[in-house]
Amino acid sequence: MLRPLILLALAFGLAAPSAARDEQPLFVPVLDENFPDPFILPVGDEFLGYATNAEGGRANVQMARSTDLTHWQMIRDGVHLHDAMPVLPPWAREGSTWAPEVIAVDGGYVLHFTAKERKSGLQCLGAAFSADPRGPFKSDAAEPLLCQRDLGGTIDSDVFRDADGQLYLYYKNDGNNPRFHTSTQIYVQRLTADGLHVTGDPVALAKNDQPWEAHVIEAPTMVRHQGRYTLFFSANHFGWEPDQNISVYSIGYAACKGPMGPCTDAADNPILHSFNDRSAGCLSGPGHQAVFNVGDRQVFAFHAWAATRDCHLAIPPHRQLYLAPLGWDGDRPIIGRSLRPASR
Repeated sequence: MLRPLILLALAFGLAAPSAARDEQPLFVPVLDENFPDPFILPVGDEFLGYATNAEGGRANVQMARSTDLTHWQMIRDGVHLHDAMPVLPPWAREGSTWAPEVIAVDGGYVLHFTAKERKSGLQCLGAAFSADPRGPFKSDAAEPLLCQRDLGGTIDSDVFRDADGQLYLYYKNDGNNPRFHTSTQIYVQRLTADGLHVTGDPVALAKNDQPWEAHVIEAPTMVRHQGRYTLFFSANHFGWEPDQNISVYSIGYAACKGPMGPCTDAADNPILHSFNDRSAGCLSGPGHQAVFNVGDRQVFAFHAWAATRDCHLAIPPHRQLYLAPLGWDGDRPIIGRSLRPASR
């Protein structure tokens, strides 16, 4: 049963703005930690967050938890960060474990992740299993689950389960790898029921062919709502460079006929982008979104760069977790005002 606090927060985020609320920033992080490429998994009475590796090799897959979406804490084992996958599979090199996502399967959970392949130096996709959603996730695979070595490598897995139970894996070829300088595309391929193997042929769904996307699209997220399929993705350079007033990273979407497309980019892209506005506040580099359900409602998770009060890059640089209600106007997604951390 949903906690009243969660329902109230979600409803508040999509309500029509009042004059008092217009004085508050549109988006406020719920976790002031470096938590890039976030993914949220509801498990029983709690929400588990997974993120890209922590600095200094402190965790390959760092985790946070909440029971109400507004109080978040990093999960620790004593004084150390908890690591959901402390041992990488033989094919993977330490130091570049990115964009983890977890899905429940029969008997446990599967973690999909990006890591650097030892023999090629390219980013590739892996999958690991655990009976517990907190891990430890383990894989003895000698080879990656998937790696487009002739297209720059592969990153940013997203697993989607359709209404009929079929699993699909979405990913992006790493064509913006400086060694390749080629186009980037988002692909989909079927997964086996255990979530550990791809099957069938890949299908390309989208590519970086719009000015706002520049040299890259990435971070796919497939969502089904009332029988409609929507592919969210991030685009352009993810960073906030010293010569930029604000990051150019943004989020867009495409309407799809089914889980394997075809997909058509929305005319109003990007749907979420950086801004520095006196009334709306500051948001820089929103991206790598994920969508999860709370009852019959959907929540939109993403990261953005931590900023100072005058909208400059915070030092040390880090990307924070944001959560916002996701609503719909027909096929068009609507991202509401973000949930507020409990201390604000």
